[in-house]
Amino acid sequence: MKTDRYLTREIARPFAAILGILVLLFAGYSLAGILSDAVNGLLPMGAIAALTSLKTLISLDVLIPISLFIAVLAGFGRLQADSEITAMLALGIGPRQLLRPVLGLALGMAICVACLSLFVRPWAYATSHDIARRAAVMLNVNAMEAGTFYASPDGARVIFLGNRAGPHAQARNVFVAQRDGNHIEVIFAGSATPATAGADGRRSVHLSDAHVYEFDRDAPGSDQSLEAAGLNVDPDGTIPGAAGYSPVAAGTARLLASRNPADIAERQWRFSTGLSTLLLAVLGAILSRGRPRQSRFAKFGPAILAYSAYYLLCTTARTWVEHGDVGRFPGLWWAPAALAIAMALIWYVPALRRFFRPPPKGPTPTPRRHPAQTLKLRPVSSHDAA
Repeated sequence: MKTDRYLTREIARPFAAILGILVLLFAGYSLAGILSDAVNGLLPMGAIAALTSLKTLISLDVLIPISLFIAVLAGFGRLQADSEITAMLALGIGPRQLLRPVLGLALGMAICVACLSLFVRPWAYATSHDIARRAAVMLNVNAMEAGTFYASPDGARVIFLGNRAGPHAQARNVFVAQRDGNHIEVIFAGSATPATAGADGRRSVHLSDAHVYEFDRDAPGSDQSLEAAGLNVDPDGTIPGAAGYSPVAAGTARLLASRNPADIAERQWRFSTGLSTLLLAVLGAILSRGRPRQSRFAKFGPAILAYSAYYLLCTTARTWVEHGDVGRFPGLWWAPAALAIAMALIWYVPALRRFFRPPPKGPTPTPRRHPAQTLKLRPVSSHDAA
């Protein structure tokens, strides 16, 4: 039990460090893409932290397995380099006993990853889609710059500023086009003041010297124009559209009853993440075996290639199922099955090769005798005895 706790601690420490680093890197990468939209005025500042957190939460079902895989490889690599594995084997602790704490830790992480994939992942996707959908109609007009066309994701609204000194400054030569079905409204204003919030919390932008043109494709004769010395426009007044269906944001219970290939691919992916976590942890322990006192990083190259190949197989299998090229069975389950077979071969083939090795050919060597065994005795005569 002390050995199990020691091995678990040697894996848990690098696992926590590696997972923390990967989470920070992914969060920074996600934040960079979100900030570009925020700077361009396409996303309110309040949605940045929420979207970054949700994207990081979604990525955990991939980051945890790779972190555990590298941690097992690093932990056993250090023990191998310091000859601690050799000492444990000399004390009668076999490879199966060394694998036991890895299985215990991997099983706990597999359950955690499965819960994330089955329940947290769809909720995070649905929430992020809702935030992005609402943010699309709440433009950050105070951060808009001159000379750029700002269009909503659905193309229903376009804003262009001719001149502006900087953020929160007054803009001149403002162009706004909004479309609601076949009804189009175009506004051109000489100047616009920054958005301000009223007592009720709603924002408004004041347009001076405004010209409003309305067109209706269904009734061309009803087109009209309007000139106003001042006009208040609500930048948040557009109603967000209804959320469309997405398999990644659908609940697991709904996916279980669906026959759609995209839903089947998403469902199998969610159930396979826990299994992949367990298999990758065992693969890290198997690949870490080597010679005593070898470098702890000697197996990292082949291990990263093995993980990349497995992840590529999983994503390829998911794409095939999503497009209907592969049915529900084997679905994407052939990728974990291929990894399990490869691991069994790596584990058992060396032992089977030694077991079935033929005896050495050639003449049987004659055992070497001691010189005393080759001494010849002769009978003793009476003369010699006298």
